[in-house]
Amino acid sequence: MIPSSRGPQLSRRGVLLAAAAGPLVVACTTKETSPPEPDPLAELAEQARVDAALAAAVAASFPGLGADVVAANRGEHAQRLAAEVERARTTPSSAARSPSGAPSSQPVAPPADAGSAVALLADALAAAQRRGTELLPDLPTHRSGLVGAVVAGCACLAEVLA
Repeated sequence: MIPSSRGPQLSRRGVLLAAAAGPLVVACTTKETSPPEPDPLAELAEQARVDAALAAAVAASFPGLGADVVAANRGEHAQRLAAEVERARTTPSSAARSPSGAPSSQPVAPPADAGSAVALLADALAAAQRRGTELLPDLPTHRSGLVGAVVAGCACLAEVLA
């Protein structure tokens, strides 16, 4: 037998096994990815929950100020925003995620006088308007409609308190 001068040769079976193992090696390697960014609507939903709780406390302490209307509407805002956050979180193609869990902030107790209570609610509504307006340019169309409605609703609620 004459030794081969071409070096070691692979059999057809060896080539096929190497070709089949390539994708498995790639699939098994871990790719470091950064955690997904929190959903910006989760922040708006949380603030709406806090505002609704504050408005409910003001309405209980000072009936007739219109805080009951604010509480009902901000509660609705919280529900709608939370539903959108949940919808986006459960959509596999969504890049926006939010951490689930209990609300992170606690509602503020209403002030001792009606004027301060109304001012506190008006400030909360103005802050919600500002934050929603800041987010609008970067949101997809289907989400900007929801946030725009919340922003407009906050403006209307501020007029209820005026």
